Amino acid sequence: MSLEINETLSIDDDLLQERFIRSSGPGGQNVNKVSTAVELRFDLAGCAAIAPRARARLERIAGSRLTDEGVIIIRAERFRTQERNRADARDRLAEMIREALVEPKRRIATRPSRAAKERRLKAKTHRSDVKRMRQGKPDLS
Repeated sequence: MSLEINETLSIDDDLLQERFIRSSGPGGQNVNKVSTAVELRFDLAGCAAIAPRARARLERIAGSRLTDEGVIIIRAERFRTQERNRADARDRLAEMIREALVEPKRRIATRPSRAAKERRLKAKTHRSDVKRMRQGKPDLS
């Protein structure tokens, strides 16, 4: 079974490694006995399915979750069962990869119109006049 990202991309399970660990936080005796949290490791360096530009965006999105070896680590401990935490970790990884696959739009440089420049200068002059009017010397009679 592989992790489906979209209709054209899926990640093989041999690039994913799951480890079940104990969750932190409250939970009574159950938290000390049951390993319900999931640590999902994705070998980004070994994944050839992701294009280089998308890989660079994914590295930026992953941030501190990316190790020096090129492995993305996602820790899921929101739920009380292993299966729900496992699904949560896989969903979060898939969403992160989907976000990286979207090519950002190029910014088109624009210039302000002549009318916009004139409005700006008129507003600055008006504000200057208001401030000058408020500077009147106090009457000490």
